[in-house]
Amino acid sequence: MSVHLEIHGAVALISLDRPDALNALDIESLRTLRGHLAEVRDRREVRVAVLTGCGERAFCVGADLKSTRASGASYAEALFLDKEPAADAGLYIRLMDLADLDLRKPLIAAINGHCLGGGLELALQCDLRIASGNASFGLPEAVVGSIPAVSGLHRLLKAVPPAHAMQMALTGQRIDASRALGIGLVSEVLDSREVLLDRALELAGRIAEAAPLAIQALQSLARQTAHLSDADAQRLAELYWGVLRDTEDRLEGRAAFAEKRPPNYKGR
Repeated sequence: MSVHLEIHGAVALISLDRPDALNALDIESLRTLRGHLAEVRDRREVRVAVLTGCGERAFCVGADLKSTRASGASYAEALFLDKEPAADAGLYIRLMDLADLDLRKPLIAAINGHCLGGGLELALQCDLRIASGNASFGLPEAVVGSIPAVSGLHRLLKAVPPAHAMQMALTGQRIDASRALGIGLVSEVLDSREVLLDRALELAGRIAEAAPLAIQALQSLARQTAHLSDADAQRLAELYWGVLRDTEDRLEGRAAFAEKRPPNYKGR
């Protein structure tokens, strides 16, 4: 299997395992990845997931160009098909857009080695990104006559200041881990893949200990308020606060704080 899923209590670990291909994703791998993410979404006991790449060389370099060459179908023929048949007809990029999975659980990218093209577009769909010191990042599509096709530029412009995003996209040049940290593309840089994975699982564990409904509310606010005015964002924040106010978990959190003990959250 080219993508592995491990469940450790409330934390899922998803590993891209095609190191000889720099963890490039063929259609089978993309479908397996999406299946694992859907399982994470649907398993109530799982509260957070870590996504990483196997081997020392790469997190992911995007689509496997050797196995995703153009099909006999025209773009017009593929355009109006559903996601799965469209992928078979050449529009494999639709499988790389994870928004339709409606995950609603935090996804942490643990990035080791190359994170390029569709690999960076995959990482940009994660809620947190941390990297090892040997990581490199780039959107090289313009150099080979294309563009980032999975909202890569859109998401990069939201993740880092526009000048940095446009320089990366227009030149196709890579940046190293320290530069990625400096512009805010990642939040931490670790010494090695082993330390990176340990840190990712530690962060996942801390998130898993928090109240699940509150985590989901934070995710929803982050995604829904970016384009809103301060006043509209405040209205939505108040709405989510009101939804959480009388939940069992909020009452448990307040009781645990008063009693100086760890809370026991149940997601309700």
